[in-house]
Amino acid sequence: METFDVFLNQIEHPQHRAKLTEVLARIGERFPMLQRRIAWNQPMFTDHGTFIIAFSVSKNHFAVAPEKAGMIHFHDAIAKTGYEQSMMLFRIRWDDPVDEALLDEIIRYNMLEKAECKTFWR
Repeated sequence: METFDVFLNQIEHPQHRAKLTEVLARIGERFPMLQRRIAWNQPMFTDHGTFIIAFSVSKNHFAVAPEKAGMIHFHDAIAKTGYEQSMMLFRIRWDDPVDEALLDEIIRYNMLEKAECKTFWR
């Protein structure tokens, strides 16, 4: 997690910091083959140099960005959770539960879809 420590330590609210720390740690445990990095001031996971998923924070939520193709593919599943979504990301309010199974599905989808990808973005 040390790659993300500086970012996480900037989150003022301890409960918010703990929640996102748990999400990132769980992804790292479930997908140890992914590389951790900070880019555009966001913690993200990459695979063989290609983007898989990123996170950002705001006062009321943290955002999950799986790229537009991931948002399109998972639009209905994200809607069922009640998370607010846009074309490029969805928002999990700090007091909402995290749908870990959905995050895992999104990550697996991006890894599979981008297995032969030679660029950072699709």
